[in-house]
Amino acid sequence: MANTATLNIEGKELNYPVIIGSEGEKAIDISKLRAETGYITYDDGFGNTGSCQSKITYIDGEVGILRYRGYPIEQLAEKSNFVESSYLVMNGELPTAQQRADFSKLLTENAPLREGMIRFIQSFPRDAHPMAVLSATLNALGAYYPHLASNNHQNDLAHFDEAAAIAISKVRTIAAHTYRVSNGLPFNYPKPTLGYCENFLHLMFSKPYEEYAPTPEVASALNLFLLLHADHEQNCSTSTVRMVASAGANLFASVSAGVNALWGPLHGGANMAVLEMLQKIHDDGDDGTRFIAAAKAGKGDRLMGFGHRVYKNYDPRAKIIKASFYKALASLGIKNDPLLDIAMKLEEVALSDDYFVSRKLYPNVDFYSGLIMRALGIPLNMFTVMFAIGRMPGWIAQWREVAANPKLKIYRPRQIYTGANQRNFVPMNLRQG
Repeated sequence: MANTATLNIEGKELNYPVIIGSEGEKAIDISKLRAETGYITYDDGFGNTGSCQSKITYIDGEVGILRYRGYPIEQLAEKSNFVESSYLVMNGELPTAQQRADFSKLLTENAPLREGMIRFIQSFPRDAHPMAVLSATLNALGAYYPHLASNNHQNDLAHFDEAAAIAISKVRTIAAHTYRVSNGLPFNYPKPTLGYCENFLHLMFSKPYEEYAPTPEVASALNLFLLLHADHEQNCSTSTVRMVASAGANLFASVSAGVNALWGPLHGGANMAVLEMLQKIHDDGDDGTRFIAAAKAGKGDRLMGFGHRVYKNYDPRAKIIKASFYKALASLGIKNDPLLDIAMKLEEVALSDDYFVSRKLYPNVDFYSGLIMRALGIPLNMFTVMFAIGRMPGWIAQWREVAANPKLKIYRPRQIYTGANQRNFVPMNLRQG
């Protein structure tokens, strides 16, 4: 196979290297194109642009493959857990027993928040969106741990394990405290005897007179939700983290930027959109029948939670989380939920009706994850926060990959200018209109 690609520009042939990834992905390295020709490539939305070389996550959307560091997501979901998979994503290898114990110890030690940070969260209005609070508080970690946020990549990498543990552990504490403040509830403090997911649920839902004890099925569903969201290649928020990191920014500043990107409704808001769609169907007095008919006729609202921009086959994460979702429902004794009934009708039709099957509009991970969040009692405005908790190890791993690159260049996309040509300044008294 040729290891160069030939480009003909204005009668001149230019050869550019072909890069082949470990899974056979092919890319043309045009990094010298502008210097040699004055041309740049145009790719609206970067849909065909490889912005980096990465060893973290592999996706093949055509056949529905997702792997973290080479490990199939199906194997990790069955045999691993969120904490262990987080270590894998960030460090490249599964931990030994000692490494796993040391990592868990770091997470336990760093779960509580400093009193100043608690007051900082309390200072926000009660109706502040939790994503705004999360982003601001994650960024503020750099003020409380200045030795981890020097904006010097060599120094920050030297303290990577500590910074990573702080981000992964405290993100759930920040989220839970934000929820408690918005509901006028007293803070709960982390319990060192609880696992990662059990501790989060305790922080969220325990009462002064009654400690919240999740069923194993509920804890397992949350664990699986977080694991399945740990990383997903170069999406909007991950690319944002890498962009900010390329400027030399520290880990906390970079993941805070990732939260802001995730907040966008076209990215992290998909599982919220599923519940909003179900609620609207219910409010319209429909059981889903009319909604489905309108969708097939190209009328009505968009069908949320079905199909995926990357996966042209069944989203592998949806297959995994579906079974856990039903187990959690059974353990919670949830049977008579009108939105759940509508969701199950939509799922049944999407998996059997030729209109949806032929277009590969299968339920995706957002469809089931939104339903899981609802079943667990997570309020709608916290859904994207839950996504951020799960995605944290991936953001951290991506930051590390950028920071450790000895040939790092600041990310700087080009543009095609389409504005006005040069013109002269017009004094105020001569301006028309």
